[in-house]
Amino acid sequence: MSEQQIPKVDIKIDKNGFYRDEAFTDLQAASIRRISPVKPDGTPDDSRESKFIGHTQIMTQEGPLPLQCTIPAKTLEEAMEKFPDAINSVLVDLIKKAEEMKKQQESRIVVPGQDPGQGGPKIQMP
Repeated sequence: MSEQQIPKVDIKIDKNGFYRDEAFTDLQAASIRRISPVKPDGTPDDSRESKFIGHTQIMTQEGPLPLQCTIPAKTLEEAMEKFPDAINSVLVDLIKKAEEMKKQQESRIVVPGQDPGQGGPKIQMP
């Protein structure tokens, strides 16, 4: 492939929006990332707050399901305490969305000659 055929990606970097990423885990079920704001030179940016992101996975009949959530916390210890409730909240929301999607699928009217995956009639040429 010549250089002219390779598409270029226009990426804009926000030099004042970078974070340092640290990971913490209990080596069992919980993983918490703390992303701390940094200035363009890599020094801490105290004008912005750190953020905490929780990660875990649960086993389902279909296999492992990864879950992720933001944790409203100021410290790592507070994030650890709030982790279970934050993950459970995401799981409840996910279950509600899945149930709603199932209801929508079950209430669809199937019309003969309609492609169920596309939602519109098939055009048949003689």
